[in-house]
Amino acid sequence: MIAIGADHGGYKLKEELKRYFDESGIEYKDFGTFSEERTDYPIYAKKVAEAVQSGKYELGILVCRSGYGMTVVANKFKGIRAASISNEEAAKFAKADDDINVITLGGDYLTTNEAICIVRNWIGAEFKGGRYEERLKMIEEIENNNMK
Repeated sequence: MIAIGADHGGYKLKEELKRYFDESGIEYKDFGTFSEERTDYPIYAKKVAEAVQSGKYELGILVCRSGYGMTVVANKFKGIRAASISNEEAAKFAKADDDINVITLGGDYLTTNEAICIVRNWIGAEFKGGRYEERLKMIEEIENNNMK
């Protein structure tokens, strides 16, 4: 299941992604925001990152104007590997090589179709394992040594 969230700047694109999920039979939970009224992106990045971190949700998607602030917040959570993704190929390799479990999207920079293609490629990709698994273990060691 996917956890999805956005601030006011990403609200419209989040709603379009939800429509795509509904049409495709993809399970998700919307962690807000629920309008275009001004709000602060760390609130929703925290909710989605905690949901993925808990293991209840396999993947997370965050949308704000640029995608960058959400990425910073999500990466403050142990076990979260978040990346701002701007194209289909990057989405595929983010999952295949780095097992990115949270993607962030820039609502100001992506069309609905581009965002759907990114999400579809990311969801459809499989982590390669092998030497990439070794790198994830190195990241986990860094987290254990530097995150309280």
